[in-house]
Amino acid sequence: MASSTEGPPSDAFTRRQAMVAHEMSRRSMLRLGLAGLGGVGLASLLAACGGGASSSGASGATAPPKPGGALTLVRSQDSVDFDKTMVFSNASIWVYNQIFEGLTIGSADGHNVEPWLAESWTQSDDRLTWTFKLKQGVKFSNGTPMTSADVKFSLDEASGTTGGWEFINSAIDTVTTPDPATIVIKTKYPWAPLLADLACPSNGIIPVNYGGKAKKDFYTAPVGTGPFAWDTWQKGNSLTLKKNASYWRPGLPYLDSVTWQVIPDDNTRNVMIQGGTAQINENPPFSTVDQLKGVPNVTVTLFPSTRTDYILMNEQRPPYNDVHVRRAISYAIDREALVKAVLFGNGTPGNSLFMPTVPYYDKNTPGQTFDMAKAKSEMALSSVPTGFTTTYLASSGDSTDAAIAQVLQASLKQLGITMNISNSDPSAVHDMQNKLNYEISHSYWTMDINDPDELVQFAVLPSGGGHSFNTSYNSSQAQDLATQAQKTFDPAQRQQIYSQLQALLAEDAFLPTLFYQPFPYAMRSNVQGFSVKPTGLYDMATVSLA
Repeated sequence: MASSTEGPPSDAFTRRQAMVAHEMSRRSMLRLGLAGLGGVGLASLLAACGGGASSSGASGATAPPKPGGALTLVRSQDSVDFDKTMVFSNASIWVYNQIFEGLTIGSADGHNVEPWLAESWTQSDDRLTWTFKLKQGVKFSNGTPMTSADVKFSLDEASGTTGGWEFINSAIDTVTTPDPATIVIKTKYPWAPLLADLACPSNGIIPVNYGGKAKKDFYTAPVGTGPFAWDTWQKGNSLTLKKNASYWRPGLPYLDSVTWQVIPDDNTRNVMIQGGTAQINENPPFSTVDQLKGVPNVTVTLFPSTRTDYILMNEQRPPYNDVHVRRAISYAIDREALVKAVLFGNGTPGNSLFMPTVPYYDKNTPGQTFDMAKAKSEMALSSVPTGFTTTYLASSGDSTDAAIAQVLQASLKQLGITMNISNSDPSAVHDMQNKLNYEISHSYWTMDINDPDELVQFAVLPSGGGHSFNTSYNSSQAQDLATQAQKTFDPAQRQQIYSQLQALLAEDAFLPTLFYQPFPYAMRSNVQGFSVKPTGLYDMATVSLA
């Protein structure tokens, strides 16, 4: 995630804190290799199996959906909290997205925004006033009808936090309710990302005044308009949601319940899918994908995602303030080798700050592709032509980070750069990155909305609170393009602006893109209708068990 925000300087610290928390939630540990289970490796278990299937898209229904059933999804870590305005953990968001719904929703391909709890909207000629008509017949899971009062309360709540998701709504001036079925949003300035912002999970609709409860009590058993309702949570073990009998989409959801079960060991989760004790495995290691494809009654799906990995270079620490040094390092990165080493071939080298799954990505962005001759030429033009010594800040226990560090270390040696590797606890790494207490490091990003402004704010605008993705990059030209794009509604003009921005950022090499990777899921073949959006969100309402 990141922020889409424009606001007064006094808001910067708050937004920065939100960004830091969110970035901490995004760092998953992808295991390379197989852990043993009871002395029996997964490789030997799977080698004894034959057949199976794999897919590059959603699991499709081969028969009419069958109502009923309980589905178990296994994952490596538990949810953190269910306050949609404050929590940034994917493990929480992907669950509470089944409870809360927004006025709009991101399309399945990640490129558009569609009506959801708002059935239509209009915009004033001055681009400042948006009028939304609410869908009729929508009820909360407690049976209470949803009205404009609930919507206003929800948006105001999301806008009024400190250190939460308030940056997403920073362009909103006022929210008013002319009647129970109408919401009017006025923005402080023309703001093209608004419809996408309203689809952000933080803007999910909840009952006005928390349904008469204290906020803390409400979020221990939250109520929304989504397909599933709160049931039980055994922290660190499992969380179960039950079917919302009041759900507004006819015939949905199909399932009676969904349980997210915490199984930290990668090997154990794969074996549970193989044995049928679980139906979906969230994020199986890429090292096991090919083996899982050979398991009977198991489907492996690599959903297109917005997950993008980057190299961070702290421009407050010379010589990283030298564009020639940054370009040299970017040219020296063998991205194809990284895709093979880290993703086992299940990804593509990156060329732009943007990812192919977001609007306005430009495939022709001239990123510094691997070219050691050009890398040496850039070093010769730099302030340190014979090289220098630096330290790479790595997250201990993170095999992705370890692989990136090793490949980069070998490449930079050819430029005369001695790169030492310092391992720290992942939480400490994020803290040091945020405080700009590092020289060179690695991080990654996933989008929360279908608009690139969220990422651009965090990476390009210092006022966005993210220290330009914790690099201190400061380009007035890039900032001007970013703010132009925020206020440009014509898609063709916005594309032109963003293409210019992507090319500029690549030329400045302030945040070399490594690779784009998919979201891997393994599931039993009787799971029908399960699909993951590029943002990582999925809709369990349409899932059934054959």
